[in-house]
Amino acid sequence: MSILVLAIDTATPAVTAGVVRLDGDATELLAEQVIFDPRAHAERLTPNIVGALGDAEVTVGQLDAVVVGCGPGPFTGLRVGMATAAAFGHALGVSVRGVCSLDAIAVGTTGEVLVVTDARRREVYWARYRDGVRIDGPAVNAAGDVPAGADAVAGSPEHAALFELPRLAPVYPSATGLVRAVSNWEVEPEPLVPMYLRRPDAKPQAAAR
Repeated sequence: MSILVLAIDTATPAVTAGVVRLDGDATELLAEQVIFDPRAHAERLTPNIVGALGDAEVTVGQLDAVVVGCGPGPFTGLRVGMATAAAFGHALGVSVRGVCSLDAIAVGTTGEVLVVTDARRREVYWARYRDGVRIDGPAVNAAGDVPAGADAVAGSPEHAALFELPRLAPVYPSATGLVRAVSNWEVEPEPLVPMYLRRPDAKPQAAAR
């Protein structure tokens, strides 16, 4: 049975929205819009969604499901994407499935692959995969503290360059990767849980004292 999926991710500087047709194990990208701006998640996500739906010639009423990247990523970016996904799911009465954004980058890779994205503070979010299946992480560390052992690296080009490994093409969570990262479409989705991996910078005043 074919279903239409809205896929969105705001866990990285890439503000991603796309429409994917899922038919069994086959995925077909109908449209995707991506803007690279780490400070424009809130401003760009909805226009990207509207643009992708228009390019795909799909109305919101035709959507059967929503998939959203749950990080790891910064607090503000994740909140924008996940709140938007939840709002679409509630308004349309369709399921919303959260996936690890790093999993969406790793989908389709072979061998042992390290995926890294920008965690700021001179650190990276990372996870390790074997043939596209996560075997370690996600975690956040300085690049020098990430365990060795991968055959190649994918993800943020600037941060992948910190590792002396062959670089693979995937650099951000794509709409197709997000949909393919869903492990089982037959079960009820779990509640959306953001992968912040670290506490927010802001602290209650009493705690700060």
